[in-house]
Amino acid sequence: METITRPTRPLRVGLLDFEPIRIAGLREIFASQPDFKVVATEWAVAFKETALDLAVVVLRDQTFSLALLARLRARNQGLKVLVIGSGSEPERIMDALSAGAKGWLEETVSPLQVMQAACAVLDGSIWVPRRVLSTFVDRTLDGAAARRRRHSPRFTEREEEVLQQLVLARSNREIAQALSIREQTVKSYVARLMRKVGVGNRIALSVQAASGAWGEKDS
Repeated sequence: METITRPTRPLRVGLLDFEPIRIAGLREIFASQPDFKVVATEWAVAFKETALDLAVVVLRDQTFSLALLARLRARNQGLKVLVIGSGSEPERIMDALSAGAKGWLEETVSPLQVMQAACAVLDGSIWVPRRVLSTFVDRTLDGAAARRRRHSPRFTEREEEVLQQLVLARSNREIAQALSIREQTVKSYVARLMRKVGVGNRIALSVQAASGAWGEKDS
């Protein structure tokens, strides 16, 4: 296996959303490489690690995990992310890429494949099946063209509040409780925001909200 150029300090790794037995196994894998150091195994710790280089994330609840991932990357633009998930459905992988992941591995991968993928994404490459990468690039280009044709979206004060809750990875029920509105009203706001922003799912909306690329209110 090729190794990445030796860094001046150990590369700091976060292992997130894994069961304890999985964390122990992955610790062993990264401990076998002297240039890696596992420094976080919980989201709360990862958010405090401003110098985190690599996050390896398992998707238990796709929407929840990817929303947290979007928040983490918004705090650390240089962070590289490798996702481990069940199966290889193109839509699941593209959702992960949209949230900022640079690589996707199935749960059945070997220790060698984990390190190969980690080194690849840290070196600036993307580690996903070719067919998925091609589809993702096409969609990204189409989306960029569509955004150029639209003006930046404008939001009401309440829409801004809902967006802030989405960035915190809150469920519709939690948003309703936080804003003292009905859960059905939250669903209506989320649907309206997706139409206004021009995205097709809640994950993409959370990712854009986390990026802070827009946020003007209607007068």
